[in-house]
Amino acid sequence: MRVISVKDPQEMSEQAARLIMDRLRQKPKLVLGLATGGTPEGTYQKLIENHRTEGMSYRQVTTFNLDEYVGIPKMHPNNYFYYMKHRLFDHIDLPPEKAYLPNGEAEDLQTECARYEHLLKKAGGIDVQLLGIGVNGHIGFNEPGTSFESLTHVVELDESTRKANARFFSSIEEVPHQAITMGIQTIMCAREIVLLAAGEAKAEAMTRLLSGSVTEQFPASVLNHHPHVTVIADEAALKRTGNR
Repeated sequence: MRVISVKDPQEMSEQAARLIMDRLRQKPKLVLGLATGGTPEGTYQKLIENHRTEGMSYRQVTTFNLDEYVGIPKMHPNNYFYYMKHRLFDHIDLPPEKAYLPNGEAEDLQTECARYEHLLKKAGGIDVQLLGIGVNGHIGFNEPGTSFESLTHVVELDESTRKANARFFSSIEEVPHQAITMGIQTIMCAREIVLLAAGEAKAEAMTRLLSGSVTEQFPASVLNHHPHVTVIADEAALKRTGNR
């Protein structure tokens, strides 16, 4: 696991965008795994800026998002399709039909999970997967206790996760109780993983991640078993780790 310590979230975003663009130059048909939430927003903005100023193309790229809430309409501001559309997809030349997200409104959620796994395999797997990390160590929406063998599945969101995401909603009561997420085994099949972390709120999680102790009670710890992980984290997130 390679750890890159940066000064602040802006530098984190710059480093992450640079890494993604380097991989895209090496492989124009990149299969890119994407995340949502506050952490990757700056990275997406840097990719947009580069597309506008330097003309880097995404026409041959395929993207797969980690997760999606269950039961939120597609064009609701807190739906992850809406998030991706407004924060990235509308501003680059990625063909809409090559941007995949789980369908949280599917009538049969288990069938939708199987469909998503099939799409991932059909695309040849993910080349670079972007991740954040939850305060409880979740990656995607894989909460503590999730099996390391899990594939794409429906998850009951932990109360700490719902509280952390309540800032995007009018109240915690509006935060869904379920989501569809890539499983931990699904994430670990990515050829390269880039994990981003910023802010003091992530300091304890980063300490546990970098301790090297692997347990299903802290899902992100499985990344210690992946051969190609880059962690890009700011000083506040790394303050307790000795990696500053």
